[in-house]
Amino acid sequence: MAGKAAAPGTAVLLVTANVGSLFDDPENLQKNWLREFYQVSVSVESHGMALLVGCPRRCTPRALSRESRRPGHDRPAVVHTHKPHFMALHCQEFGGKNYEASMSHVDKFVKELLSSDAMKEYNRARVYLDENFKSQEHFTALGSFYFLHESLKNIYQFDFKAKKYKKVTGKEIYSDTLESTPMLEKEKFPQDYFPECKWSRKGFVRTRWCVADCAFDLVNIHLFHDASNLVAWETSPSVYSGIRHKALGYVLDRIIDQRFEKVSYFVFGDFNFRLDSKSVVETLCTKATMQTVRAADTNEVVKLIFRESDNDRKVMLQLEKKLFHYFNQEVFRDNNGTALLEFDKELSVFKDRLYELDISFPPSYPYSEDSGQGRQYMNTRCPAWCDRVLMSPSARELILKSESEEKVVTYDHIGPNVCMGDHKPVFLAFRIAPGAGKPHAHVHKCCVVQ
Repeated sequence: MAGKAAAPGTAVLLVTANVGSLFDDPENLQKNWLREFYQVSVSVESHGMALLVGCPRRCTPRALSRESRRPGHDRPAVVHTHKPHFMALHCQEFGGKNYEASMSHVDKFVKELLSSDAMKEYNRARVYLDENFKSQEHFTALGSFYFLHESLKNIYQFDFKAKKYKKVTGKEIYSDTLESTPMLEKEKFPQDYFPECKWSRKGFVRTRWCVADCAFDLVNIHLFHDASNLVAWETSPSVYSGIRHKALGYVLDRIIDQRFEKVSYFVFGDFNFRLDSKSVVETLCTKATMQTVRAADTNEVVKLIFRESDNDRKVMLQLEKKLFHYFNQEVFRDNNGTALLEFDKELSVFKDRLYELDISFPPSYPYSEDSGQGRQYMNTRCPAWCDRVLMSPSARELILKSESEEKVVTYDHIGPNVCMGDHKPVFLAFRIAPGAGKPHAHVHKCCVVQ
């Protein structure tokens, strides 16, 4: 597959996906999701293989049983289309709302990813699952998957404790308490970052890789959400936006501190970036009049109703804590929602530290979780580009710019017409140019087998 690609350089695929919905309806949504992620051949069986499960106190093999698959669809999936040599999948809310009840679904999902016939050419893998759901102090529900194609030689991963690169061989899964795993750094944001949430899972996991003589960090991140549409509407920018800026700034400072050599970095996950609610509502409801509904006992605002000034006072928008019901959803889909990008302002605070390719896909959240509604948004939040792939300025330089007309850099979403849960996965596909890391070769002298 990837080894047959004619284009120069090392093909890289970075995918971010909030997969919480998949564990609430695994029978339908997981199949959709996996089918869109990789192309499943018709009537094939997965290959049994032994995987190493890494735990703080023991390492025991977990055998993956052979399972038959139902026929898949013939449309090209993201892995099949881009044929990456190196692939990273960052998941958030892995295991869903109730991790303990979803453990069997978690195991099956991991098994499907690692033993699919469509993934058989990826002979090395690293999986890091935060399954320590009983620890409110540490649990982030993050899952990071890394797949290496058989044609890719001399791939190294950084050991943060030993401060050395180690050659990647075989397939390994690390779960439960990731704090003791030297191949990553993991932190959960302090509770006082988002005091409204009694039990937040938000945090980040960082790994470092050396691929094609290029060293780079990959950061799986999940930032704080908007707890109330009404609160988000009150000020511009919203209080939630400020909380996200604080957390993201902390992560960026952390990954460029003095403990390790500085390298390029890609940060991709669920940033929960939202549109400027006040500006969006004012634009969508320019000719509307607003009615305020208050609670009888507390006089607290519980609903805002925007009605057209004429046209029989038709309701255009109803806004409640967890309701954003706009009468015309097409505005979020027309031309991929481009008209709304001017209200996507949260990344501007980091314009000197983070770069993003132009967005040409519709808002990635919140889609309907009804498996028959692939394009429909839920009326819970204003649609927004929550899921992103961002990079440092130096990482941008690693991306190969083709001299031909061939498109070698793609920034898009997965499953535009298929229900993938409440979030559409977002991906960045590119190629690292041959020798792109050579000017900084002194940084990678530790890239030797340990």
